[in-house]
Amino acid sequence: MQAIERAIEIAGGQTALGELIGKDQRYIAMWKRRKKVPAEVCADIEAATKGEVTCHDLRPDVFRAPSKPRRKAAA
Repeated sequence: MQAIERAIEIAGGQTALGELIGKDQRYIAMWKRRKKVPAEVCADIEAATKGEVTCHDLRPDVFRAPSKPRRKAAA
């Protein structure tokens, strides 16, 4: 499943996702059809999905994968 499809599912539909990020449903449908989300809305989608869909998931060509937290060395 594509990242935008996961975001739509998590939000409860295209209209619901649009309302969460302040965009009309037709934009969500267009992004899904084109399989590309504008980079400037990625952070809004990440916040709307509470981090379940990241900017990197949506646009790996623009955003780097989050780095894994480093473990502290044992004392």
